[in-house]
Amino acid sequence: MIANAGRKAGQFIHHVVPGVIRPLRVLWNEVIGFIFLVLAGLIIVSTIRRTSSDPDSFWILVSGIAFGLVMGGFGLSSFLRARKISRS
Repeated sequence: MIANAGRKAGQFIHHVVPGVIRPLRVLWNEVIGFIFLVLAGLIIVSTIRRTSSDPDSFWILVSGIAFGLVMGGFGLSSFLRARKISRS
């Protein structure tokens, strides 16, 4: 009787866990993607504001925009990964 209950519990977990894990993975990737995109926007805007008053800060502008674009790329790839997970 106990062995039968263990088998039933194993079957339950085998059927339920994949149905719960996939939406959680999609949600996690979407939240992380949103955070990265917001941070990228904030970095780019603040870099442009900071360097607009100082014309000699060319390398600060280049590095800030490059860092913001990398963060934006990570955010975009996270959204694409979430889409791929939800379609599979």
